[in-house]
Amino acid sequence: MNCPICKEPMIILELNRVEIDYCPVCSGIWLDEGELELLYSIDNTESELKKLFRESSDSTEKSFKCPVCRKKMIKIRFNNTELIIDKCPVNHGLWFNKGELEKVLSAKTNQSSQKVLSLLKEMFSYNKSQEAE
Repeated sequence: MNCPICKEPMIILELNRVEIDYCPVCSGIWLDEGELELLYSIDNTESELKKLFRESSDSTEKSFKCPVCRKKMIKIRFNNTELIIDKCPVNHGLWFNKGELEKVLSAKTNQSSQKVLSLLKEMFSYNKSQEAE
């Protein structure tokens, strides 16, 4: 699968037993439908997480295409903040620009989300150290 932003191939990483697609060029992350709920460690049928997202009609961010179906993704706002996430219109998944997944997981303060946050921070600090070389 290719990154929706830089069109480069993404690599598959495992975080908390969830396979995520990661772009080593722009540090973006693609989560397939249901994977964010798994990272949050909540049942996929619960609406707790879905309540945190609302469609954003006032976003001026550039739209990207879903890496799965190539349809133009919609913009959704996270928890009444300025954070805008890209979502596939037919629910293939969510696109997080660099650092956005960390912000979403930071809003949930349970042991599982803290473990995933720690793993993400390690991954991003490793990526930054590679850029410095």
